[in-house]
Amino acid sequence: MSQQTQQQSALSFENTEIAFKSKSNADLNKAYWLFKIIASNFLTNVGPPITNFALRAGLPVTGLIRSTIFNHFCGGETITGCIPAIERLASQRVGTILDYSVEGEDTEQVFDETCDEILRTVAYAKTNPNIAFSVFKPTGLGRFELFEKVDAKQPLTPEETAEYERVKQRIERICQACFDEGVKVLIDAEHSWIQDAIDDLAREMMQRYNRNAPVVYNTYQLYRHDKLASLQADCYLAETDGFFLGAKLVRGAYMEIERERAAEQGYLSPIQPDKASTDRDYNLALLFCLDHIDRVGFMAGTHNEDSSRLLAQEMDRRQLAHNHPHIHFAQLLGMSDNLSFNLAEVGYNVAKYMPYGPVKAVMPYLFRRAQENTSVAGQTGRELALITKEKRRRKSSK
Repeated sequence: MSQQTQQQSALSFENTEIAFKSKSNADLNKAYWLFKIIASNFLTNVGPPITNFALRAGLPVTGLIRSTIFNHFCGGETITGCIPAIERLASQRVGTILDYSVEGEDTEQVFDETCDEILRTVAYAKTNPNIAFSVFKPTGLGRFELFEKVDAKQPLTPEETAEYERVKQRIERICQACFDEGVKVLIDAEHSWIQDAIDDLAREMMQRYNRNAPVVYNTYQLYRHDKLASLQADCYLAETDGFFLGAKLVRGAYMEIERERAAEQGYLSPIQPDKASTDRDYNLALLFCLDHIDRVGFMAGTHNEDSSRLLAQEMDRRQLAHNHPHIHFAQLLGMSDNLSFNLAEVGYNVAKYMPYGPVKAVMPYLFRRAQENTSVAGQTGRELALITKEKRRRKSSK
């Protein structure tokens, strides 16, 4: 039996000893109560207005937030502040994706500052082999409403044309820096009514910087019924034009908003009719990327155990090395540690998205993350069950 086959046989997403190896008993208890609060919907229904009021009123809640939800889902407030969390992940062979997660600002000054901060993550990634990717959200570099006009092919004023040029320059600065430093970069997906504009920019960056290897990765949200076809079309373009396709495969993050907007405005919802359709297209996307692995670099950004297991098993069936440079798994910091650390334990390329930024500025991200936890069927319950299992294991092993 080959070493890789032996490793595959040892892969188990139920191994909580490996999953929670870096967590103390106190850490486990804090995580347990945090997910219990998330499960109660308090953070999604009551948390945002109460917290926003407390922050505006100057009440001392920042310390509480930092020691609970922030510490669980974020790496720190600065790149330097993230180093201990980066090292903890690296001790179990898991890489980091530094994600500057400041949201909700829309001034040119903030867009320039965000671009500069992302460039700092690229520079840091060059010096630290534990940083697997850089990442940016396009609306962190330009106004949502501007992307909306471009996507709808509405005429731009001269001022808006100049503004959009600045957006493109910021994106190009980041992609150029990643190309120069040998750092891969992920372009996050957003709402469907601005995604075509983002796809056009991502495609242009891939055509420019992915000539020798996948450097720029666009994101495909497979909860959209048209995204498997988009992935396939982009792959055929890459094969024809002679560049590498970079693809981050996710299910999606804006389902309720998308369906509500489609209903309000009277157009066909871009979202799949049911979860089974999403799962089917996601798994087909994984297989498609494996079928074209010589031309595609891809990241399976998923907390789904079945999809993760499928990809791991298919890699073995096709005799692809666990550390194949074109294949990565990824999960969010603070979630699905049973996937991340058990995959890394048997040699797969795994990275965690590590959000960071000032506590107050990251709050919109944190509440959105809590909301996504409650909207994904079984996710919070699964986290609680795994934590409970590990607490029992530790108690019985004393």
